[in-house]
Amino acid sequence: MRWFLSAVLYTALAFGANAALAGTAELEALREGSMKKLMFHAEPAAVSDVAFTDPEGGEHRLADWSGKYVLVNFWATWCAPCRAELPALDALNRDFGGEDFEVVTIATGRNPVPAITRLFGEVGVDGLPVLLDPKQDLARDMAVFGLPVSVLLDREGREIARMAGDADWNGESARAIVSALLSGG
Repeated sequence: MRWFLSAVLYTALAFGANAALAGTAELEALREGSMKKLMFHAEPAAVSDVAFTDPEGGEHRLADWSGKYVLVNFWATWCAPCRAELPALDALNRDFGGEDFEVVTIATGRNPVPAITRLFGEVGVDGLPVLLDPKQDLARDMAVFGLPVSVLLDREGREIARMAGDADWNGESARAIVSALLSGG
């Protein structure tokens, strides 16, 4: 009897592991074009608890967004690829943002708030947050050494994928990945 229960347990674990791998494989299969740079991790990883701020000085942590999928984008006003992808991130957030998903943009390094506001106006961004990591404490703790870097967090606030470089976050591939995540993919 004991061997039977062990066999059932290990079979269930194997099916669970295969389902998790299949989910990642299915998400990876949706990557096309610039989204091929999005690398899914074999296992979710803990993220930093270092605080960052808003323009009023309010403190935030990535854990504040637990309970939903989050696309965290590290960027800077002086970074041309960052500037180019902001409208796509804004459109993705406009179409998918809510209780289950949100794009969180964090300006890292020296980024004066008036420059961020001006840039958002110039490129037509009106739905992304202005969040600041002026001393790059969070970016450094998250191993962000170039810009832009986007990190995808699961509902438990763990990192499940990362991309270095810009991407078409409003393209079919990005939208398919977010849709699959939200539908339990």
